Amino acid sequence: MRLTIDHRTIYRFSAPQGRLTQMLRLTPEDTHDQAVASWHLHVDCDARMRPGRDGFGNRVTMLYVEGPIDQIEISVAGEVLTNASNGIVHGAHEPLPPMLFLRSTALTEGGATLAEFAADVAGPICDTIERMHAFNDALHRKFGLDRGRPVSGRTAAEAFEMSDVTPRDLAHMFVAGARRLGVPARYVSGYSPVCFEGDARPAPHGWAEAHVQGLGWVAFDPCTGLSADEAYARVAVALDSAGAAPVAGSRLGEGDEELDVDLHVAQANPQD
Repeated sequence: MRLTIDHRTIYRFSAPQGRLTQMLRLTPEDTHDQAVASWHLHVDCDARMRPGRDGFGNRVTMLYVEGPIDQIEISVAGEVLTNASNGIVHGAHEPLPPMLFLRSTALTEGGATLAEFAADVAGPICDTIERMHAFNDALHRKFGLDRGRPVSGRTAAEAFEMSDVTPRDLAHMFVAGARRLGVPARYVSGYSPVCFEGDARPAPHGWAEAHVQGLGWVAFDPCTGLSADEAYARVAVALDSAGAAPVAGSRLGEGDEELDVDLHVAQANPQD
């Protein structure tokens, strides 16, 4: 499958900023399951950009802008070719041991209620992959989808008390529950037309991966209740969404900032 992606992020500041330093996790890389056919990153002002990797092995671009600056637009566009893999991740850059991803964070604190839910759904099942599929499907069935912008700082425990949640919330809940079941799990950010088919998205998509002995990392998306398939372009992984954020950094200056995101993802067969 060919995924066409156009992602624009605009920051507006109420007062000119003296300096911006941003880490951009916006560039997918080749694995056995995806190949980047084309990819362009553009910033609408004078800036220095330096490629590298973060602590999780994600491909990043460090962005440095000297002010004064009152607005910046960061855009990426390109095409990614993907193959069906039954959700199993092959050939990704993996600098860290899976057991690290049993570590909880503030965003993936699930609380007692979510832990009990995970145990009730998956506890009676012995096979790990079947347990993860059952838990993924149960989360999908339990919640309605909130198509709005993800709420910064909302924890898995807080999301579990709601009726409608965002894809980010669902991924955090899956990660939290899997870890409570003793299965390493991590947050994944990337691009997919699922859940928002035909619509602009308020943020890149988020799903999860669980490490299954004998298979490796396997992708699960509670937004659909299924494993992530060839309709997903994988960009970054981390313990939670904050560690895989597409844009993160700091600014030197007073005032507030306003964020606008315009994201479109389309799919087509490779021969089209």
